[in-house]
Amino acid sequence: MLVKIKVHPNSKRDLVIPKGADSFEVFVRAKPVDGKANDAAMDSLSEFLKVPRSRLRMIRGATSRNKLIELHD
Repeated sequence: MLVKIKVHPNSKRDLVIPKGADSFEVFVRAKPVDGKANDAAMDSLSEFLKVPRSRLRMIRGATSRNKLIELHD
């Protein structure tokens, strides 16, 4: 399953907001430096979806706010 996320780094709180069946907005406190915001977004998403982090893989968007995440079964 593919999931689209839009990451908002350097936010006041960590939060995941569903925007559709397969899209989310992810707010993270981490700054977009050295991939810290990406790591925080993946952690927040895995916690929200109640799946282990190892089941998530970033397909596209490592340097963009818009990312495509693959959720392994």
